[in-house]
Amino acid sequence: MPQKAASSEYFYASGKRKTSIARVRLYPNGKGDIVVNEKPSQKYFTLLTSKGIIYSPLKLTGTNKKFDISIKVCGGGISSQAEAVRHGIARALLQYDPQLRATLKKAGYLTRDARIKERKKPGLKRARRAPQFSKR
Repeated sequence: MPQKAASSEYFYASGKRKTSIARVRLYPNGKGDIVVNEKPSQKYFTLLTSKGIIYSPLKLTGTNKKFDISIKVCGGGISSQAEAVRHGIARALLQYDPQLRATLKKAGYLTRDARIKERKKPGLKRARRAPQFSKR
């Protein structure tokens, strides 16, 4: 049984992946529209795989056409942003209905993927790449 929104008309959550941050608002009683940075999701995420990543928590929980979703996403690349959006949608769905936790957790949508770029070390060209060795 979904809980009622106490004082707000939407459910908010943020999702992260690498350097991407997605701020997600779930508006109940919608018709399934997803808007990302004031653009329709179909225009913002043009790759089929990115679209699949975004819609996956909604398909898994069977809430495809229940919400209108407004998303602000910044940082990172398109793939990273798509995964940040998926993380945010999954967390917002949890705000809407805590009963969905087991389903979302089993699929791995609630886990923050903490892998980020390793920092550059002094004396090296990149994080681990050493300068080329010259024998002569």
